[in-house]
Amino acid sequence: MLTTLLSIIFVYVFILLGYMAKKIFQEEMNPKTLTLMSVYFLQPFVTVWGFSTAKLHTEHIFVPLLYLAIILALLLPTILLGKLIFTDIKERAIFSIAGFVGNTGNIGIPLGIALFGEQSVIYTTLINIANVFVVYVLGVYIYSRGSFSIKTSLLNILKIPIIPASAVAIFLNINHIAFSPQIEEFFKMGAYAGIVLQLFLLGTFLEGIRIRELHPKLFIGTMAQKFIIIPLFTFVVLRMTDLPPLVQGVLFMEMMVPLAVANINLASLYDCRPKDVTSLILLSTLLFIPILFILTNILPLFH
Repeated sequence: MLTTLLSIIFVYVFILLGYMAKKIFQEEMNPKTLTLMSVYFLQPFVTVWGFSTAKLHTEHIFVPLLYLAIILALLLPTILLGKLIFTDIKERAIFSIAGFVGNTGNIGIPLGIALFGEQSVIYTTLINIANVFVVYVLGVYIYSRGSFSIKTSLLNILKIPIIPASAVAIFLNINHIAFSPQIEEFFKMGAYAGIVLQLFLLGTFLEGIRIRELHPKLFIGTMAQKFIIIPLFTFVVLRMTDLPPLVQGVLFMEMMVPLAVANINLASLYDCRPKDVTSLILLSTLLFIPILFILTNILPLFH
């Protein structure tokens, strides 16, 4: 328990360091540069190392497919509900997709290690890959609101290095091509650097937001979706499966992680209230702290 608590504290320490760095250095601290370093250089390390931690089996492939199935099952009702609740198109777009774009990478992966050990990395990495689909297909389409075609959105997926890195890592895994201890340590170093940079990056994005400008209806709706509707639906679905307790716990945890930084990227790109989105990310991250202690008591139910 102490190790888990310390790991959780370290996660938020790196987020705080990113916030302080941006606060102190302002324009000299460019989040875009950090984003490019993370997405194009370090995230592939996270993926390759994640796939090297365990051999892929049937249950491994089933986990990300189940993750996507749960999201797709809830997405259409959420979109319809958003049309009833919100008159503003941009608020409707944020409500429709933000809760589904979880922080499965920079919080989900290290949190999985803290709660379940390194045996969780293969699952959290696969879920993170599935989340790429959610971000760069569903997210791009909904945030852009028709500015770009679905074809363009699909092509954007191919431009992200994490996709070819995943393909190579899966190929090596299913063909039982193992790394030497030295190479594995190399990828592990890069992976942990990527995780730390992502946490740091989240902190830089959180600096300068205005929570008071956030519409209460958008806050309540998004948080209820993220921390009540999605977890409850996921819990019911998982209880109907025969997945191992570890796998069920990891998937349930990943469904409850706070909103991802990717929401900010898409909201900024398509001018969809990026400050509101950043406020939602901050609030979901803060709410996740007490929720995390509740989560540690819920996880034993999967045994």
